Amino acid sequence: MAENGASAQRASAYAEGVPCWVDAQLSDVRAGKRFYGGLFGWTFEEMRPGAPAWATLDGEPVAALVPKTDGRMPTVWTVYFAARDAVGLAGRIREAGGQIVTPPEPADGLGTTALVADPQGAVFALLQPAPGADGTAFAGFGRRHEPGTFAWAELYTRDTEAANAFYGDLFHDALFGPGAAPDVGRAAVTDVFPAEMPPHFLVHFRVEDCEAALGAVGRLGGRVRVPPFETSYGTVAVVSDGQGASFALLQR
Repeated sequence: MAENGASAQRASAYAEGVPCWVDAQLSDVRAGKRFYGGLFGWTFEEMRPGAPAWATLDGEPVAALVPKTDGRMPTVWTVYFAARDAVGLAGRIREAGGQIVTPPEPADGLGTTALVADPQGAVFALLQPAPGADGTAFAGFGRRHEPGTFAWAELYTRDTEAANAFYGDLFHDALFGPGAAPDVGRAAVTDVFPAEMPPHFLVHFRVEDCEAALGAVGRLGGRVRVPPFETSYGTVAVVSDGQGASFALLQR
């Protein structure tokens, strides 16, 4: 996917352990384009039929909608963390008790990616950029932290101490190093949640007006899962698109 110099410059700054990309696995990408285009103002590019649809905002990459190749796959949003060495990082995840769902391999237009899970089963991805012919590389978001773009990822986990130890070791500099400004947090899965809810990352997109965005979700065929509530990082509402992929709206 082509990108301009400004987005390449921003993307190249993502240090290891920083959330740098998101995508949604969908059965109907065309319906997904209508939903997310209407909600966030995204436009889309497709390299070829059946390939992921790249979402852009003002010409810069913000997400991707990926067609599911197997109907048994979950309909979910996945957050990617930047990696200098995806193979080495995947090995550290396995040594720390995590799982390798899909081993590191080249991904068309992205670089090297891997799908992994922490010891409690929360799934996330790794992205190691591959230099392009002009010396630049696609490394993730061209825009973030703005309305209509990624703003936060919250890990819901049943053992917060174990999660703190795992991610604190894996992504120490991104979370605690000099100048660190993490846009990922964690919350405990308590008895108020359904017993069958697994540990997971919830992707948040920023909006200017949460109530207005909730109205748009309903008009576009989505559902409100959790009405607005206050957090330390802003007002949050949990919603899903018309195919069941859950995400959060964040007003801050």
